[in-house]
Amino acid sequence: MTGSESGRSRATDAVAVREARPAERVAVRRVLDAAMLEPGDVAGAIDRGDALVAVADDTVLGALVLDPRDRGAHVEAVAVRRSRRGQGIGTALVEAAAERADRLTADFDPGVRPFYESLGFEIEPTGEGEERLRGTI
Repeated sequence: MTGSESGRSRATDAVAVREARPAERVAVRRVLDAAMLEPGDVAGAIDRGDALVAVADDTVLGALVLDPRDRGAHVEAVAVRRSRRGQGIGTALVEAAAERADRLTADFDPGVRPFYESLGFEIEPTGEGEERLRGTI
């Protein structure tokens, strides 16, 4: 791996995590749509380098979109294809995002709290009731 690729590419069991490419816009949107997530301007995130993908054999298996307002330090959305969940792909995406920032945050529903806790996020209510939580690592 060259110096320019370090921090941008990470491989785990034939799954590589890297910045999404413009040609992958539709695939990224499909993964996010299947998880019923609406992170906003996905195309813009890809163009800015604020979207990561997990790929194997040129197939997008998962995607993570970072919020540019927080200088790429807030997870706007993370999703993995249903058939590939539970295989560490979401973990690899979040870990790659955490490597890009001094501090990473995410707002999420209580149902995914165990996922963020397993990654070492400190969790607290967002102040919007018990419906949303915020994690920081």
